[in-house]
Amino acid sequence: MKHSFKYLVKHYSFYLGGDQPLVNWLERLRSVFGAFIGLGLVLTIAKFLGELNAIDEWLMASLGASALLVFALPGSPMAQPWAVIAGNTLSALVGITCAHWVSSPLLALPLAASLSILGMFILRCLHPPAAAVAMIAVLGHVLHYRYAFFPVLIDSVLLVVAGAIYSNLTGKTYPNKPNK
Repeated sequence: MKHSFKYLVKHYSFYLGGDQPLVNWLERLRSVFGAFIGLGLVLTIAKFLGELNAIDEWLMASLGASALLVFALPGSPMAQPWAVIAGNTLSALVGITCAHWVSSPLLALPLAASLSILGMFILRCLHPPAAAVAMIAVLGHVLHYRYAFFPVLIDSVLLVVAGAIYSNLTGKTYPNKPNK
């Protein structure tokens, strides 16, 4: 059976983003500007707090991915404050523990990510960037648990606060309100 070129393009475009919803330019710009402003504020405050306490680590690398969820998809369950804050913090704790107890990176990396996912399921705080937090702790040989609280917990809280302020000022509800 021979398919037309038009049919093939339409059929296979699904694999090239065809499953993504169309988003108008105003919403795209709102999300991009929010992520820029929010991340700028979070990083500035975190850097200040780090310098104030003589701590070199003031940034968690996966914060950009968390910002995508908070600013572009504020209605997602994975962008809600509990998911962002608890998911990131729990995953940092798991990653640090794996860095302590498992010497082989080939075992420690998938173990950290998978155990953080299990923990997020148990605590009902699924946040995809958090699995990266666990792996970053292993890759970075982070061995002090302080890292889970600063920068991970503090950066996550600051991001959620910035997201809530920005979203509500621009007409988006964040965080989600529980159903009555």
